[in-house]
Amino acid sequence: MRTRRLAACGALVISLVSSTALEAQTPFTIGNVTAKPGTSVPGTFEIAARAGDSGTTVPFTIIHGARPGPVLALFAGTHGAEYVPIIALQQLRAAIDPARLSGTLVLVHVANMPSYLARTVYYSPADGKNLNREFPGNAAGTLSERIAEVLTREVIAKATHVVDLHCGDGNESLRPYSYWITTGDPKVAEAGRAMALAFGLDHIVVDNARPTDPAASIYLSNTAITRGKPAITTETGGLGVVDDASMALIARGVAGLMRHLGMRPDGPSPVSSPVWIDSNEVLRAGATGVFYAAVTRGQAVKKGTKIGHITDFHGRTIDEVVAPWDGQILYVIGTPPISKGEPVAMVGAIRK
Repeated sequence: MRTRRLAACGALVISLVSSTALEAQTPFTIGNVTAKPGTSVPGTFEIAARAGDSGTTVPFTIIHGARPGPVLALFAGTHGAEYVPIIALQQLRAAIDPARLSGTLVLVHVANMPSYLARTVYYSPADGKNLNREFPGNAAGTLSERIAEVLTREVIAKATHVVDLHCGDGNESLRPYSYWITTGDPKVAEAGRAMALAFGLDHIVVDNARPTDPAASIYLSNTAITRGKPAITTETGGLGVVDDASMALIARGVAGLMRHLGMRPDGPSPVSSPVWIDSNEVLRAGATGVFYAAVTRGQAVKKGTKIGHITDFHGRTIDEVVAPWDGQILYVIGTPPISKGEPVAMVGAIRK
């Protein structure tokens, strides 16, 4: 009888040990950097030089929780002159305690270093390409394509959830909003909707026109979605200004996501009454010259409302831009330089 009791106790101990082992956090590796449970570790991707460019670096931080959980990847600086997310991740890096975290945060601090250092909007000075149009990238391509390939292979592939943090570029005056991508797997889309609500921005653009081919995903967040990983894109701030209000929106958003994903028990609740933007249009310049805005970010407009006009360099009006429908100005160019084909404003139609 005593032998049976000892055997039963032994089985229970083995069961408990096995259960603990299954639930234990394990080290997490990206590139050549490994983080042990409960630690925060910096790292850098080295993008080697090729003919025509000098290569670049992509700094990142792994904040690896003490307990298992999701892997949430946060990207900043996909456009190098969008500074609010870059500085917000610097603050989050220092503020988040890995000992209190379940799961892992991967912070990509500056995805597009050539653009950041050169202070360029939209396009990289290395190859003239928009990094957020080059995913999933090409290991043998131009510098932007190689950056995209490394981020896809090393970060997106290892994440369970992705957020591409943007703001108005250095020339854009923008009201805060996020993108919810509805194309692809409905379950992934529904998980993305929950992420957008958890992030807490009260205007959400419903984007139903993204590609579904993983080999031609084009956009960073869409690259995750085409690989079965929920993702959103957020927009907070603009015009090259790092302001406290925009920074607070990102801190609040990440805290809401961590609560939603079970990475921390505390955090703000999801936005309860969002404004859904069912359709949107980016209005583009019909001429090169000097742009004068006639509206401000967040302004309600009617179909035909004048958004702005462009003059030549002798003051003669050569183009006028008007609203295509009733809606709201999500962003408008806030600096004078404009080239033909470039964005002038984005108008969103609000769900009735």
